[in-house]
This record gives sequence, structure tokens and C-alpha cells, in this order.
Amino acid sequence: MKKVICEVTFIPLGESLSLSPYIAECLKIIEKSGLKYEFHSMGTNIEGEWDEVIKTIEKCQDKLFEMGVKRISTNLKISLRQDREPSMERKEASVKEKMAKE
Repeated sequence: MKKVICEVTFIPLGESLSLSPYIAECLKIIEKSGLKYEFHSMGTNIEGEWDEVIKTIEKCQDKLFEMGVKRISTNLKISLRQDREPSMERKEASVKEKMAKE
């Protein structure tokens, strides 16, 4: 299995201007999955095995449809590595280290 870091953004189309009720339900699903995640203002980073991450994203989409959403735009960015397992903390630490050198 492949470990991945992905950034996902769910955009329920045709719904109210406030999307927070929909995103809150998705975050409950992600949290319940046990996967490592970081929520931020423009999306959510999820780290874990490929199959589990994709299954969790699908559950989030299913929940949005259950909530009455008719159409969802899902933006997904995926980071893979072959030389070592990806880690959100390692990526952040690497950038901060380089910033401190300047």
C-alpha cells in the first residue's frame, strides 16, 4: 500500500453561502476514520494509506449528498514519495528550517 498526503476541498455547489455545516460533517467523518489530518481555512490535509484516504473522501461526498447537496466539486492534490514515507510534519519542518537559514 502507498502512504500519501492529500489536500482535499469539498465545494457543495448551489447551496448557501455558508459551507461550514457541510465541512463540519466531513471533518467528523475524517476524524472518525483515525487518519492524521489538518484542517485549514481552504481545505483539509489528510495523511494515510491510499485506500483509506480515498474511502474517507468518498464517505464525505456520500454524507454531503445525504444532506441534500445535488452537486459537489472536490479538489484533490496528492503528494507521493518513493524515497521515504511522506509526513506532514517533516514537510513543514523542512521549509521552516530553510527559512531560518536566511
